[in-house]
Amino acid sequence: TLEWIGRFLARLHAVGARRPFVHRPAVDVTSYGREPRDWLLAHGALPLEVERAWADVCQEAIELIASSAWHTGAERQNNPQTPGIATLRLHADCHPGNILWTPTDLPGGGPHFVDLDDCRSGPAVQDVWMLLSGERHEQQAQLGALLDGYEQLREFDRRELALIEPLRTLRLIHYSAWLARRWSDPIFPINFPWFGSSDYWRGQVDMLHEQ
Repeated sequence: TLEWIGRFLARLHAVGARRPFVHRPAVDVTSYGREPRDWLLAHGALPLEVERAWADVCQEAIELIASSAWHTGAERQNNPQTPGIATLRLHADCHPGNILWTPTDLPGGGPHFVDLDDCRSGPAVQDVWMLLSGERHEQQAQLGALLDGYEQLREFDRRELALIEPLRTLRLIHYSAWLARRWSDPIFPINFPWFGSSDYWRGQVDMLHEQ
């Protein structure tokens, strides 16, 4: 199943790599880190007793990412001897909940990706890491199966694996802002009743420290 998903993802990326987006944003430190952090703080989305701790660890995480993985990638792009990691059009929210599976005994059966409203440009690994779950050894086995399928149709730059944890960290920040911006929609408090409490934000502080 994971190999099949990997092949399908490679097909999607082969199309995505043909040309850049015209209007869609990118997965980067600014749009996934700084901007959502600034929005949350400006709109008073955090309880006061947690706000300072979250803001501090969030800033530390963003600085670490900007000075290491992403900064290194930018330096590589400016050095023709060591090409930078390529970016392409992505699904960008590629988790198992956005995969529909139709019966394999029907024409065109198998995996289908849905919910492309968050599509962005970025490194290919952004569409890979969100499909991984469980303990580290389980994620490694899943990653191996996904890439086995992916590389049957498209080359995967193994340098991108170093971006998984930076991307996971940026998503923590981005996802909190994504929920907060939609909180006035009545369906969101119903579907995400755990969001916004002091316990939620303390959990975010702990996760960012761990990241």
